[in-house]
Amino acid sequence: MDMEQRLYQAAIKLIEKRYPTGWGGAAAMGTENGMILTSVAPEAINASTELCIETGCICEAHKLNQIVTHSICIVRENAISPFQILTPCGVCQERLFYWGPQVKAAVYTPDGQLRYQSLKEIQPYHWYQAYR
Repeated sequence: MDMEQRLYQAAIKLIEKRYPTGWGGAAAMGTENGMILTSVAPEAINASTELCIETGCICEAHKLNQIVTHSICIVRENAISPFQILTPCGVCQERLFYWGPQVKAAVYTPDGQLRYQSLKEIQPYHWYQAYR
């Protein structure tokens, strides 16, 4: 199984374990040495302090000094809803750009197909180009 499929399966497994009923969301990131990091969004009583689902993986990669190569974020509305892939938000794209424009992120597709694109493809006019 390739990294892209492994990440998909890791995120689904975490959702099913952490959120057996109701809403669920999880992220998984692959590193250059083949490690898989997973995370969920921490719950907060004040919505303004919430963090994205991917944040835990990003922090863990920094802590372990790992280079992220792939990222995926998956959610479902309830236990019987289909899983949906979410393209990283702008903030998470900025966080992922730390490892370069070649990082691949799973993106939303209307047909639900698993598809990854590089950050450069997702944001072809990203500001980092002004400093290269």
